Amino acid sequence: MSVMKNRAVLRWLVPVTAGVAVIGGGAAVGTFAAGADPALPPRSAAQLLEDLRTSRLDGLSGTVVQRADLGLPPIAALAGRAAGNDLAGLVSGTHTLRVWYGGEDRQRLALVDTLGEQDILRNGRDVWTWNSRENTATHRVLPADAPDRAAVPATPADAADRALEAIDPTTAVTVGRTATVAGRSAYELVLTPRDKASLVHQVRIALDAEEHVPLRLQVLADGQDEPAFQVAFTQVDFRTPEADQFRFNPPPGVKVTEATEGERPGPAGKRFDKADAEKPDVRTVGTGWTTVVVAKIGDAATGGGAKPGADAPDAQMLAQVLGDLPKVSGDWGSGRLLSGKLFSVLLTDDGRVIAGLVTPERLYEAAKG
Repeated sequence: MSVMKNRAVLRWLVPVTAGVAVIGGGAAVGTFAAGADPALPPRSAAQLLEDLRTSRLDGLSGTVVQRADLGLPPIAALAGRAAGNDLAGLVSGTHTLRVWYGGEDRQRLALVDTLGEQDILRNGRDVWTWNSRENTATHRVLPADAPDRAAVPATPADAADRALEAIDPTTAVTVGRTATVAGRSAYELVLTPRDKASLVHQVRIALDAEEHVPLRLQVLADGQDEPAFQVAFTQVDFRTPEADQFRFNPPPGVKVTEATEGERPGPAGKRFDKADAEKPDVRTVGTGWTTVVVAKIGDAATGGGAKPGADAPDAQMLAQVLGDLPKVSGDWGSGRLLSGKLFSVLLTDDGRVIAGLVTPERLYEAAKG
C-alpha cells in the first residue's frame, strides 16, 4: 500500500495539527543536504519526496510523544472539554500515545495519562471508543461504504501528510540535517514558507531512511528556536500487530452505548447526531501559508447560543470559557480573540469564526469582508 497514494493510511495515524491543515504551502525543491550523524547517503528533497510517495506501510506499532507549547491560555483545552472532547487537552503540554496499525480497516490509538486511558479502535466496520476513567464505551458499526480511516489521527505521518498535501511555490523545501529518531536513522525535510507574514517559520519532517515513513514532525513559530509543536515516535516497530490488538472486549461494569444510524462517534459516552455534523458556511481568504478560513456558525461562536436540554451544562461551560477570551473590536466589528505562537482565531459577535496561521491583524482584515 502506498503511504502517499492512499492518504487514509496517514490520516488515521493529530488533531492538534489542524493549523497545519490550513497550510497551502508547498515548494520549490532544494538539493542541499547538511552533513550530520548518522551518516547517510546524500539525497535531494525531490528524492525524499518520491521516497515518501512510493513507500508502503503494511503494519506498525509504537509509542508517540506529543509536545505542544503553542502559547495558548489554559482555557483553550477547557473549551474542547466543555464541548465534550477530552482529547482537546492535546493542545498543550506533553502527552504519550500508543498506536497500532494493521491495515486500512484495523487501527487503534490509546491516550494514556495518570488518571486513566482513552482508546479508539477500528476493527473492520466496528469502531469503539473507551474511557477507563468514566468506565464508558461507545460502539458504532460503520456503513459498508465507509472510508478507510479511523476517527482520530495521531502520528507524525498524519501531520506530515497535511503539511505536504498542497505543495506549490509558496514554500521552499530543502533537506536538513540527518537525525536519529526512535533509534532509527532519518533524513529531514524542511518546509519554509516564502510569505513572511505567516506565523510558521519552518516545518521539519524526519523521514525513516529505510521505511520512508515520517518518524517526527516539528513546527517552529516565527522568532522561536524551539518547536512550538512536536509529535515523534520514541519507539516504533514496522511489523504488523496481532489481530487481538484491534478487538475490544468491554471490561466488567462498563456502560456501553450503541450509536444509531446517522450518528458519528465522539468521546466515550458522548454521541453526535446529524445536526451536530452539519457543516457551517465556510470560505477562504488569501493563499498559501497566510490563508484565512472564515466560517459562519451563528451566535455559538461566542457562546451566546446555548440551548437548554440534556447538554445545557456543557454548553454553559463552553460559553463561560469563551467569554473569558480577550475582547477586541475595530472597523470590522467586535468579538473575542484566541492567539498563540502559530495561529490566531477570531470569534466575532455576529457569529463568525476566522482563523489562520497569521497575526490577529490579518484576521481583522479578513473580517471586514
